[in-house]
Amino acid sequence: MTSPRHPDPTGRQGGRIRAWAELLRVSALFTVPGDALAGAAAVGLRPGRGTAYAVGASLCLYEAGMALNDWADREEDAVDRPHRPLPSGRIAPAAALGAAGLLTAAGLVLASRAGRPALTVAAALAGTVWAYDLRLKHTPAAPAAMAAARALDLVLGATATGPVPRQAPAVLRIAAPAGALAVHTYAVTAVSRHEAQGGSTLVPLGALAATSALGAVTAHRALRKPRGPAALVPLLPTALYAGTAAAPLLHAALNPSPPLTQRAVGAGIRAMIPLQAALAARAGAVGTGLGVLGLAPLARTLARKVSAT
Repeated sequence: MTSPRHPDPTGRQGGRIRAWAELLRVSALFTVPGDALAGAAAVGLRPGRGTAYAVGASLCLYEAGMALNDWADREEDAVDRPHRPLPSGRIAPAAALGAAGLLTAAGLVLASRAGRPALTVAAALAGTVWAYDLRLKHTPAAPAAMAAARALDLVLGATATGPVPRQAPAVLRIAAPAGALAVHTYAVTAVSRHEAQGGSTLVPLGALAATSALGAVTAHRALRKPRGPAALVPLLPTALYAGTAAAPLLHAALNPSPPLTQRAVGAGIRAMIPLQAALAARAGAVGTGLGVLGLAPLARTLARKVSAT
């Protein structure tokens, strides 16, 4: 018989890999590349080497945030989520903190390969991630911090892909999709603050209203200037976005139990993918949008094995 604290006493590699997969929430990784790709599309640039560096940097910084999050919440998780890798003893707290530091450094190095502007944005993103996990997570500023992190991730993709024009229209082209990601992230983060205890009806309802409005605005902008059949492509990911996020949020509002609230948060995280796809396609990068959308079934499949929350 194995003890709850040492579920893998034989030290099998599979047990260690699963523990790290849970700590890093690998099923949520598929929600990251679309930020950089939507950023490149927002300024009318084709994805290139710089975009690849931005994606790599984003993945590292995202995973750093996951590891640091569990390190910072290890005492709270010991009560609310004793099965998590740190309170269960499958991963040592020092290892999680060390991974967060190494992943942050790796993310900044990758961003630096895309140029100084990209490094500057990545540094701001890293600072936001660390501030959220260590200080802001349990304050009213938490949703805003997470929203800022997602917006910065899109800006990272834009700056890493190539020189970003400074004219007002170009700035607005970046601000609109960055704002869309920020609104969605704010709503999901607000719900996530109740996923351990449940009990909130108004917050999921507010998130449902926000995501529904965001989907409607995205669809409206896609149809505002029809340019043939290609102009209708953003409607597919927009519909998938609304379908992914809406029902779980409604269920969480009707029955604000921890399981349904956690399910709503997980769906909200996965809904980021079709939103990114819609933003890229709306900017004219139809191929990029469809490519990002292809990540959605992969995220859903892996989420059945490793929770994204």
